Amino acid sequence: MSVVKSDLIKELSTNYPNFLKKDLVKLFDIAIYEMQEALRRGERVELRDVFSFEPRVQKSRISRNPKTNEKVHTPEKKSILFRMSKEWTKKINERE
Repeated sequence: MSVVKSDLIKELSTNYPNFLKKDLVKLFDIAIYEMQEALRRGERVELRDVFSFEPRVQKSRISRNPKTNEKVHTPEKKSILFRMSKEWTKKINERE
């Protein structure tokens, strides 16, 4: 099962009926945008007791093509490390 933005907004609107749906959408968009900008700046994003995102940089290096054994320059890459909290990991791994 995948989670879709519209499903999250629908769930929030049922749990918090005094908020307008368009305000919840705007709030959600702002939160996602701020997370993206923080990761772009190289900052760590953490939601306590839920998850954390940490940007990682893989340095440029000289690697080789395994087929031809030719040396190839690999440029610097950026990636994101995702870590789930221990609490959520326990909840996911519980047996019913």
